[in-house]
Amino acid sequence: MAEGEDGWKVIDAGLHNTSTVKRWEQELAGKKVTDILVTHYHPDHFGYVGGLQELTGARVSMTKVDADAGIRQWQENSINKLQDNYAVSGIPNAIAAKMTNNTSDFIPLVTPYPNVNHYFQEGEMIPIGKYEYEVIFTPGHADGMVNFYNKETNTLLSTDHILPKITPNISYWFHGEPNPLANYLDSLEKVRRLDADFVIPSHGKPFYGANERIDEVKSHHDDRLVQTLESISGGATVHEACEKLFKKELTVHETRFAIGETLAHLEYLRYEGECRRERRDGVYWYYV
Repeated sequence: MAEGEDGWKVIDAGLHNTSTVKRWEQELAGKKVTDILVTHYHPDHFGYVGGLQELTGARVSMTKVDADAGIRQWQENSINKLQDNYAVSGIPNAIAAKMTNNTSDFIPLVTPYPNVNHYFQEGEMIPIGKYEYEVIFTPGHADGMVNFYNKETNTLLSTDHILPKITPNISYWFHGEPNPLANYLDSLEKVRRLDADFVIPSHGKPFYGANERIDEVKSHHDDRLVQTLESISGGATVHEACEKLFKKELTVHETRFAIGETLAHLEYLRYEGECRRERRDGVYWYYV
């Protein structure tokens, strides 16, 4: 968060759980909050926005794409569709049952939904602290995700677009933009043109050299695409390809991310014409 002339701006709000609520109570004690800037609709960023808005009366800003997704995707009917997505991905019933267990318990973590007062526009300038930051649209990790860039200090608030140690999860779940990995790679090139010196991410510590990290992330995805093609050399479901790509034992939560990421890489390759997909007995199979 950052202090402005009229009060404080909060960037994202975390999940709506007890620890988050208590932390915000401590951080905001005695402070006036004027704005909540939401970088994207994922629950660890969007979840407590509505609750914090109710407490503070702050104006909420985010992209129209992710404002719509934040309400649409975190409702019970959308969560229940995960079972169909897992089935078409070839995930065995026993594993799919674990992945969908207690999904209704998730809804309180992202409600109440906020009243979005302003939709970000590409290139608009927003005061954050002492400086003006440009809104940069960076779809990929989420269809409507944004970064904030200050030219004067050459500083990038990279949110989840560029992280210092891990690569952001790029997933596809049969809704939204059909080729999120292509969007993500395009967004990396867009941010590369800024040649930002100092980077402040949403997860991990700030670091120097955005373009160096971008090169590392792109190299990772190049390698992953080669491995993904190898995983379907004899034909494979999404689940089978995922098991070849992620060889260690995964938790249920990690499995959700791994399946989505595998699917995003498969769809990227399909759109590039490097593999094909067909549906057999209700399950997608991918072939080189």
